[in-house]
Amino acid sequence: MQDLPNLFLIGPMGAGKSTIGRLLASELSREFFDSDHAIQDRCGADIPWIFDVEGEQGFRQREMLMIDELTQLPGVVVATGGGAVLREENRRALRERGAVIYLFTTVEQQLRRTAKDRNRPLLQCDNREQVLNDMFALRDPLYRATADVTVRTDRRSPRAVVNEIQRRVRRLVDPLQRKA
Repeated sequence: MQDLPNLFLIGPMGAGKSTIGRLLASELSREFFDSDHAIQDRCGADIPWIFDVEGEQGFRQREMLMIDELTQLPGVVVATGGGAVLREENRRALRERGAVIYLFTTVEQQLRRTAKDRNRPLLQCDNREQVLNDMFALRDPLYRATADVTVRTDRRSPRAVVNEIQRRVRRLVDPLQRKA
């Protein structure tokens, strides 16, 4: 499947973007990038520290620059941060430079997957469920408007999700392919 475009994974925290992205890149013999990890590597600081020092707006500016850079690389799989779709510049870069896959998951699944994660600044609060519900209400329409394909990840193995992504993206590239 070397004729596939760049593949960009979007979706909320806990949807499995990094896990699925690594596996998908491995399957396709492509380089994988996680935009949050790339930001941390470039800054030499973790995301919570960047949020503390620069605030969310400072982080979002760094994220925009990183997404612009990563989406211009050839033949890559990129997992974005959950809030990447908040900026129109990011949505445009993703749409114009590859196929965008929305990894959909429920708030309940997000709560389970992020329960012990202390590296998510937006969830360091008393009512994590309310924060996730509010983010879902704001971001889900942006994910859907940006994505070429939506794939549900709840109660599915990463391998099953990767297989579905490959089938669906193949049909995007060649709509006449038989359904597998």
